[in-house]
Parts: sequence; structure tokens; C-alpha cells
Amino acid sequence: MMQNVHQWPTRIYYEDTDMQGIVYYANYLKYLERARTEFLREKGFEQDELISEQGVAFAVRAIQMDYLKPAKFNDELLVTTEVAEVKRASLIFHQTIVRAQSKHEIINKAVIKVACLDAQSMKVKAIPPMMIEQLT
Repeated sequence: MMQNVHQWPTRIYYEDTDMQGIVYYANYLKYLERARTEFLREKGFEQDELISEQGVAFAVRAIQMDYLKPAKFNDELLVTTEVAEVKRASLIFHQTIVRAQSKHEIINKAVIKVACLDAQSMKVKAIPPMMIEQLT
């Protein structure tokens, strides 16, 4: 596993929760997606530019997620993202969501495989070398 860990803070808003103030399970996918986007942005990769300049787009291929504890209305969360593996045409991310107040209280863990695709044909395509270099 690589040591380059990105952290992205977020807060739970009323719109994220059910009537009991607990985060709806599918919303965790949004938090993880936003954190991966910010991770790539920090590395110098804007996804719209990857499409227009490199001709590649990324799509989630598989997710393994464990919901360990509920997040609730107004919680402050910290989403950590790291690239665990770089392959020719895919990336495997390890992501964790913790309560910001107690960074040891893990509420969600995910392993997400993202495939690199040709932006036009949507067929698998090799990750651009400059991107591989930056992520390894």
C-alpha cells in the first residue's frame, strides 16, 4: 500500500439524512466520490481535462463497502483516500470515513476499483503514463 493519503473534510447536512437524522446509506458513495475527485485534483488531474486532453474517463468498476457505524446530522467527517494499487488500466482506492472529532472512530470503509476508459468508445484504455508516474 502506498503512503500517500489524502484527507477531505465534509459535514452531514439535513438533506443527507432520513427522518431520524441518520445518513442514508447511498450518500456514503457521494462522499467517497467527492474525496477521490479532490485527491486527483490535488495531484493535478481535473477529470474534465483528462477527457478533453487525454481522451480518458474513469468509471467505478467495483465496490466493496463496510458500514460500521452511522453518521448523523451535523457530524463532521473526514474521508481518507489512498491509491492502493495502480494497474495498466485501473486503480484500486482504499477509502475510510471517520468522525472528525475522534479520528479513530471509523464509520465506513471501502475498496473501490476504477477503470480507465477511452472517452469516446468507452472501452478499456491504458492509464496515461504521466498519471501513473504521479500516482506511484
